[in-house]
Amino acid sequence: MPSQSLEANASNLKSREEQQLFDAYSALSVDDKLAWFYIVYEQMGDSITPAAPGAAEPAVIPELMGDRYYEMNDDDQLNIMREIVECQDTEYSRAYGTMTPNNQLLLWYAWAELMGDRVVGYSSENASDRVKEIAQKTEALDFQAQISVFREVASQMGYSEVGPVSSQKEVGRTPSL
Repeated sequence: MPSQSLEANASNLKSREEQQLFDAYSALSVDDKLAWFYIVYEQMGDSITPAAPGAAEPAVIPELMGDRYYEMNDDDQLNIMREIVECQDTEYSRAYGTMTPNNQLLLWYAWAELMGDRVVGYSSENASDRVKEIAQKTEALDFQAQISVFREVASQMGYSEVGPVSSQKEVGRTPSL
């Protein structure tokens, strides 16, 4: 089983409703997950912003936000997005897996802003009824709950071999220098 991004084990979900929405999202196919992202950003527009934009550092993710990515054809861009969603062990999925949660959210925000222009687009008309239903439930959440769900979704993507650090309680000793 592939490892996920660095903070994948620390859940951002605060309520049962958020957990249920995340579980419904998790049951979608890879392409439906990408459709959900597109619809959410399309429907909510400016109300969705990258979390803590001052804390995000786009310069550390040039592989995914640079000209090299933006100049790829639609099929190549879509394949990279699929690799990230599936946590595949690839160059781009590893780059994503090493990003902080704020940078992960910033990346999806940047891609959503450029969809149909410099990033492969998607027509929400092609989305399944299930994707539309999950997107509507996401839209109905308050802003903080929306961000919690986005952060959880984003942090469950990408590939990383870095595992969680064991706590003192788990191992019975403290780390030393």
